[in-house]
Amino acid sequence: MTAAPHRFHGAPAAGSGVYSIRFPKLYRPTWAEIDLRALRANLERIQDRVGRDARILFVVKADGYGHGAVEVARAAVAAKHAAWLGVSSVEEGAVLREAGLRVPILILGSLYPFESTLAAIRYGLTPTVASLDGAKRLVRAAGHLAPRERRRLPLCCHLKIDTGMGRIGVRWPAGREVVEYLLGVRGVRLQGIYTHLARADEDALFTRRQLAAFAEAVAGAERLGGRIPIRHAANSAGALRFPESRWDLVRPGLAAYGLFEDFTPVLSLKTRVVFLKQVRAGTWIGYGRHHRMARAGRVATLPIGYGDGLPRQLSAGSPVPGASVLIRGRRCPILGAVTMDMTMVDVSGVPRPEVGDEAVLIGRSGKLEITAGEVARRSGTIPYQIATGLSARVPRVYLR
Repeated sequence: MTAAPHRFHGAPAAGSGVYSIRFPKLYRPTWAEIDLRALRANLERIQDRVGRDARILFVVKADGYGHGAVEVARAAVAAKHAAWLGVSSVEEGAVLREAGLRVPILILGSLYPFESTLAAIRYGLTPTVASLDGAKRLVRAAGHLAPRERRRLPLCCHLKIDTGMGRIGVRWPAGREVVEYLLGVRGVRLQGIYTHLARADEDALFTRRQLAAFAEAVAGAERLGGRIPIRHAANSAGALRFPESRWDLVRPGLAAYGLFEDFTPVLSLKTRVVFLKQVRAGTWIGYGRHHRMARAGRVATLPIGYGDGLPRQLSAGSPVPGASVLIRGRRCPILGAVTMDMTMVDVSGVPRPEVGDEAVLIGRSGKLEITAGEVARRSGTIPYQIATGLSARVPRVYLR
C-alpha cells in the first residue's frame, strides 16, 4: 500500500515507488527506508564474487536483520538471487511460509522441545541437527506424522559441525555417530552438512583451521555414505575473503544488507523536526541536566528515541562524543540525553530550520552520510545490533 505523500507524514513525494506494509498512513514522522534495489544489487554482487557454482542462502533471521524478513525475502527470491533462506527459529520460518514463500528454508538454530521439531516439519522447514539426541528427536517426529502428512517423508536435515565457534554443533570425529545413525534410519535424509566461521572478518589463520577441520568432517561423513548434496560454511566475510569456504552454498547476511565494507547500505533511518526553540547560553537540555548550552542557539526536537531503537549511548556526554544527525546536508550534534521518545539536536548551523525538516540518523543527506557502522562505533556495539534493534513501532517503508 502507498504511504501518504504529505511532507509531515514522513514519506517522500508521491510517485517515488514507496510503500509501507505495516501502516496505511504514517502519522508520526519517523520511519526506516528499505531500498530493495540496493538489496538486489548487493546479492547480485555477492553471486558474481563467489561464482555460479555456489548458490546463495540469504539469511533473514531477526526479521531480516531489522529490515523486514517477508519483504526482503520476497525481493531476493523474485529476483532469483536466493535459492535458500535462513532463519533462527520455527516461528521465523512459519512467518515466511504463511507469507507464501516456498523456497527451502533452513533453521540455523537448534530445535527444542519436541513440539518445535514437529512444527518445523509441518511448515516444511529444514531442521539443523547438532547432536545425536537431536537426530533421534527428528526421527521420532517423523514417526508422529499423521497418514496424510507422510507425503513429507523423507524429512531433510542439515548436520551442524562445530569447528571452533563453540555454540551449537557436534565435533568431528564424534559426529561420525550422528551420520551413521541418520544413514541407517528411514524417513529422514541427511541433505546437508555445514559449519559456522567465528572470525572470518579478522583472523585468516583461525578461519583456515576451521575450514580444514570442516573439510575433514565432510570427507569423513561422505566416506560413510556417499556425497552429501549440500555443503556450506561461508558467512559474508568467509564468502568474500576465502574461496575455499564457498562449497555449495554461501550464507550472506551482513553484506547483503550493506552492513559490510564496500556494499551499499539498504536501510536508512529518518525522522522530521517537530519542535523548534531559540535558547540562551547556559540553558540545560534534557533529563539529568547533563548538557548545558555553551552559547545561544536553536534546538530542534525529533520524535525518535531509545524506544525506537536509537541507542541511548548517543547522548551528549557519552564516552564516545560527537554523535549527530543530518539535516539539510549538515551535521547537527545531539544535545542532552536520548530519551525514550524524543531526541534534541543543535540546529544553530542550519540556515532557517523549519518544523518538518527531514533529519537523517542513518543514511545520506546532501554530500554527507551517517552509516550504521558509525552509529555502532559511537554506541560501543556492532552494526547488526543497530539494525536489529529498531523497534516494531518504526514503520519500514520499501523503495522498489
